[in-house]
Amino acid sequence: MPLCYIPGNPPGSGLSGSSDRSRGVQLTIDEELDLLDSSLRRLKIEYDIYFGGGSKKPPTDTIWRVTNLIKKYGDSQKLNFSQRYKLNSLTQRYAIFSDLWRQKLKIKEEGYRRPQDAVLGIAGLRTEVERAAQAALGAVPESESSKIACSDVGKEMDTVRAFYERMLAEKQKVGETAGSSFESFASFLRKKTEQIRKDFKCEAVEYSLEVQNKQVKLKAKPKTV
Repeated sequence: MPLCYIPGNPPGSGLSGSSDRSRGVQLTIDEELDLLDSSLRRLKIEYDIYFGGGSKKPPTDTIWRVTNLIKKYGDSQKLNFSQRYKLNSLTQRYAIFSDLWRQKLKIKEEGYRRPQDAVLGIAGLRTEVERAAQAALGAVPESESSKIACSDVGKEMDTVRAFYERMLAEKQKVGETAGSSFESFASFLRKKTEQIRKDFKCEAVEYSLEVQNKQVKLKAKPKTV
C-alpha cells in the first residue's frame, strides 16, 4: 500500500528532535519511535483541521517528519523485536490513513462528482476506512475496535488489517505469540466469511475478540445487515 506524500520542501530545521542532537543530545530508538507515534497523531489532527477548512495548506512539514522517520528505520537492522513490531504497526496505521487522505485530497482538488464524495470530503463523518484507521490508532473504544462485520474480505482489507492489528495488540497484552501473518489471517477470514454466509444465508459475518484463559479467541457469528 503506497504511503501518502505531498511534495514540498522539507522544513529547514529537519526532523523534530534534531535541535536536541545539535545540543549534543542523541535520541534513542525508542524515543524516536515515540516521536513517530506522536507525530502521526498530530498529523491526523492537522489533516482534520485542513479538510475542515481551518487551514489553507496541508500539513507538509508533519508529513515530512513522519515519512522520514519511517524511512530511517524501515530497513534498519538495529531494531529489536518489540521495536520492529511498533514500527510496523505505526507504518501500517499511517498507510491506512494515507489512502483516506489521498481520496479526500483528490475530491478537494477536483470537486464533488458523486453524493458519496461529499460525505468522504467532510471532516468528522466516518467512512468505513476512516473508522478502521481510528480503531488502529486507539481513538475509538476497545469494544468497537475489537469487532468487525465482513461481507467481502477482498474489498474490506483496510478494516481487516486494523482488526488484525487490534488482535496482535491483545495477544501482546496477555503474553501470547503473534501467530499467523496478516496474509494468512486475511485468507482465513475470507474463507470463513464465505462459508458462514453460505451456511446461514446471511449478508455478513461479525467477528469479535475475546480473552479466555490468557488466550485471545476469535469469535464469529452470522449477521444480517
